Amino acid sequence: MQKVVPIIDIPYNKIHPRVLTCGDPKRAEKMASRLDNIEVVSKSREYWTYNGTYKGVPVTVSSHGVGGGGASVSFEGLILGGAKVIIRVGTCGVLQTDLGQGTLIIASAACREDGISSQIIPMSYPAFATPEVVLTMSEVAEEISDNVKTGIITTSGVFYPGQVPSNNQVFADAGVLAMENEAAVLFVIAALNNVKSGCIVAADGPCFEFVGAEDFDHYPEKMDKAIEDEITIALESIIKIEV
Repeated sequence: MQKVVPIIDIPYNKIHPRVLTCGDPKRAEKMASRLDNIEVVSKSREYWTYNGTYKGVPVTVSSHGVGGGGASVSFEGLILGGAKVIIRVGTCGVLQTDLGQGTLIIASAACREDGISSQIIPMSYPAFATPEVVLTMSEVAEEISDNVKTGIITTSGVFYPGQVPSNNQVFADAGVLAMENEAAVLFVIAALNNVKSGCIVAADGPCFEFVGAEDFDHYPEKMDKAIEDEITIALESIIKIEV
């Protein structure tokens, strides 16, 4: 029997060096549909993994679910499976009022509010995207969209606001662009394993904390183009990055 990585159920040495990840298994399926020579590697829990080629370059696509805990299992497993560069392709809530729905954000670093990375390495260790990946994605993005920002985001361990105040307003005042739920975990795990990492997220709209979950207009038509554009940016970028 072939030995597999725990939880995500992928065979060891089955993952290509270049990997795109996202939270939603259906979005992983959408990304994989852009590849040639598609092979389903595994569908286990929220972790759906595909291999294929993009413009002749081998690429793996895999979903990691929502939140840092489950995503950390994915990132560690993908690295055990052979990943050398991982780019997260996701969505976010914005913290800045001038960032409209559909804005694409390339993360240069992430505030570690994720609730999991503190159990991996002390909080003084930064969560940063690999500069080469950030630069490549920024250059590619210029050819694809005129609605792209690059900067710091925050990774939260919660999705809905609770009774304990978050630091989102503090971060908004400090110029942090957006909030999502997994990037800081990716950046930390990747750096500790000498793996390159990056993240691009499409803005759904303001964080729930600022507008209320009940009034949030989720996945309008304009998001479709933003998601297609970020997938294109990630694919075009990852085949340019040395591994």
